[in-house]
Amino acid sequence: MQLTKILCAVDLSEHSRQVAQYAAMLAKSTGAQVIAIYTAPSLSQYVGFHVPPNTIENFVGEIVSGAEQSMETFVAENFAGLQVISKVLIGYAAEEIINRADEENVDMIVMGTHGRKGIDRILFGSVAEKVVKNAKQPVLTIRPAR
Repeated sequence: MQLTKILCAVDLSEHSRQVAQYAAMLAKSTGAQVIAIYTAPSLSQYVGFHVPPNTIENFVGEIVSGAEQSMETFVAENFAGLQVISKVLIGYAAEEIINRADEENVDMIVMGTHGRKGIDRILFGSVAEKVVKNAKQPVLTIRPAR
């Protein structure tokens, strides 16, 4: 088996640096390309809650343009010297990660977990868990350093 493409899913939190370090280490040792993605939430579920659709679209647009700038900086700081494509997607994170991994035909997914337990996990679910259960590719999950 050979790694030629690694999808690195980040949420641009502090923990994302640690996730990027693993993806970068793998890419350096194998010569793989990194596809770094961030998924902005789609707020379409709020249309109809007395919020005009154009207001939501504008808000999502601002989130995406801010995320694109943040990703540019993040990639420059964490993937210097590597072959990297960065993308900001809109939607549900687990679905977007799985779909992009398939579309890009990646060999591995590297992503973080939030290490939530108990009621937090029940309420928020785990994006990482959904990706691990549903992705065709191997998934390397990185827990936050304590």
